[in-house]
Order: sequence, then C-alpha cells, then structure tokens
Amino acid sequence: MENIVFDRIKKELETDDVVLFMKGTPVFPQCGFSAAVAQILGVMGVTYHSIDVLQDSDIRQGIKNYTNWPTIPQLYVKNEFVGGCDIIREMYENGELQQLFDDKGVQYNKAA
Repeated sequence: MENIVFDRIKKELETDDVVLFMKGTPVFPQCGFSAAVAQILGVMGVTYHSIDVLQDSDIRQGIKNYTNWPTIPQLYVKNEFVGGCDIIREMYENGELQQLFDDKGVQYNKAA
C-alpha cells in the first residue's frame, strides 16, 4: 500500500516545481500553519500546486512517511523537501527561501 501512495506522491512532485501538502486549500486553509505557508507563497507570487491532505487519508499519512517528517504542511521545491511552517517562515524572513527559489530557477515576485 505504501508503495502505491509513494508513487502518487512522486508523480505530484515531478509534475510541478513547487508543491505544498497542506490542510485545506490556499483559499480555505484548515489550519494556521498551512495558512501561514500559503500566505508566504502568495506574498512571494510563487506559482505552486497544493494538495489538500484532508481529502485523502492515504496521502495525509503517506507524505509523513515519505519524508519522515511528522507534520503538515510540507513544502517541496523541484522534488526536494524544504520544510514545514516554522522552517519556511524562518527561511522567508532571513532571505533563504528567496535564495532557494533563485538557485532552483523558480519564478517569484522579487519585490515582495
């Protein structure tokens, strides 16, 4: 079962440069941590694909096992796990997230 879920996760990660596994959607987040990461990406003007883990219990548990990271949200850039809410917030505040996007060739609003 886990292999099937991992294959689905890999396919999602290969389809888009920036993928956010979150609770809810960017428009209607279902937790404050997911809302915070979606807000940061929104402020930065990053195009990203979001996956609502509340709609799929296999993905909800599977993504935690995939990265060995116990919490949601989880942000991936170019198929690489970046972190959860606290890490993303800190990276954004100190410019590391912008640097990561630059290094990976991800477009964002540099004025943000």
